[in-house]
This record gives sequence, C-alpha cells and structure tokens, in this order.
Amino acid sequence: MDDKESLRVGAAVKRRRRALQLTLAVVASRSGLSVPFLSQVENERARPSTRSLQLVAEALDTTAGELLAAAEAARTVDIVRSHEAPGDLPPGVRTVVRGRHQLHALEFTGEQDAGREFLHRNDELLYVADGAAEVEAEGRAYRLERGDTLYLSGGVRHRWRATEPGTRLLVVAVAEHIEATDA
Repeated sequence: MDDKESLRVGAAVKRRRRALQLTLAVVASRSGLSVPFLSQVENERARPSTRSLQLVAEALDTTAGELLAAAEAARTVDIVRSHEAPGDLPPGVRTVVRGRHQLHALEFTGEQDAGREFLHRNDELLYVADGAAEVEAEGRAYRLERGDTLYLSGGVRHRWRATEPGTRLLVVAVAEHIEATDA
C-alpha cells in the first residue's frame, strides 16, 4: 500500500464507522488497536500498516480491499463549468458540485425568493457572490451584501431571498445523507 492510499483510507474508515453507528472505543475493542491510533488514522495523521488495516476492516464488518476502494472512490477531481447545468433544477439554480458527496452546493442567480422556511439537520453556509440577500434565522433578519458569509448550524430554521437584481448566492451545506457530528 503506498503512502497516498494509506493516508486517504482514514476518511473511508470514518465513514464506515459512522454508517455502522460505532464509537472509536467499540472499534478499538473489536480490533485490538488503541482509540488514539484509530483517531489518528481517521484524521489522516497516521498510516495503518496492512495488518492494522485488516484489523480495522474486520472490526467494521468489511475488508481492507473495500476500505481502499472507498478511499480511492473518495479521490475526486471534477470541474463544473459555469455554463453547465448538471441536474434537473429550476431556472436560476445550478449545482456547483456534481454527484453525491459530503457537501452539497447550489448557486442561486437572480431574484430568488423560495417563500418557504428551511430546516436542515446539518450545517450550512450562505455566501453572496454578487448583489444582496436577506436571511431570516432564529427570529432575526440579516442583510448580506457582496462577499458576506452567513453560517447556520444544523437545526436552525431559516429563509432567505435575494434583494437586488442579479444576485448570486452560493449555498454550501453538509449533505443530508451525511450524519455530521462532533465525534
């Protein structure tokens, strides 16, 4: 296993562990490896040996090969050109990240007013590339102008609308299929 593969496998290990709803302590107990070492592997600060990776894989009810394949699949370089419109979205809305990843990003152009309140379980970031927008969150109104960013933690009810013609708002969020936690 080369250095790049072994370093990149950490994210695959973490995804698998979280999908199984296991703590690091449980995986450590099942594998015979220490919690600090497993944490370092998941955060890509340590490289597991082939044997350690096999032990982790067994603890996660998978194989080392499957973890490596998941790590390989996680290495993605993809450009979405400004004139492309991947996905089936309404006019003035385009995805800026193609596929199913850990983050979800959309660009809204023009006088968008969704007219509805949003509530996401994961974190979200709103960035005004051009124009201005108004965001209502937790009972307060915030005016955002070009270059401003608003962060919303998961569970914050909010709505937004563009307040100037030609507004471009970028919304980046932790994807809904990901369970974002502090652990």
